[in-house]
Amino acid sequence: MPTIYIETIIKADIKICFDLSRSIDLHQISTARTNEKAIAGITSGLVNTGDFVTWEAVHFGIKQQLTSKISMVEPYVHFRDEQLKGAFKYFIHDHYFKTENDTVIMVDNFEFSSPYGLIGKLFDRLVLTNYMKCFLIERNQTIKEYAETGKWRTILPSNS
Repeated sequence: MPTIYIETIIKADIKICFDLSRSIDLHQISTARTNEKAIAGITSGLVNTGDFVTWEAVHFGIKQQLTSKISMVEPYVHFRDEQLKGAFKYFIHDHYFKTENDTVIMVDNFEFSSPYGLIGKLFDRLVLTNYMKCFLIERNQTIKEYAETGKWRTILPSNS
């Protein structure tokens, strides 16, 4: 099972980083390249424990749908989303946050597997791991940009 580990350093308040990471609206902005849209479940705002969202996007030239559930939220420290239905055999995506000096260290730990046995494992190794890593890095750069520049105010509720 492949695992992708990414650390992103952000000079912003941890609450802003955490909430931007849970924002459906920012997710759609950060994944515009794949035309990712929330089409069922929570379709805007911030996700919380027990919420689910169905995403529709184009990956590898194929329109796909994926439903994930937010299985846990520990405010400003950690949240997890897991696939309920979709193209993966499974995925578990843990998002961790900690403050160090004047920065936030945002960590993604994305564990996944493709279906189709040996062919799926080969696809994971040769194509999907790098694709997903680039996808997550691009998303994190959008979170960083919004958190560090004040653009977060256009996304998050005024009480954030």
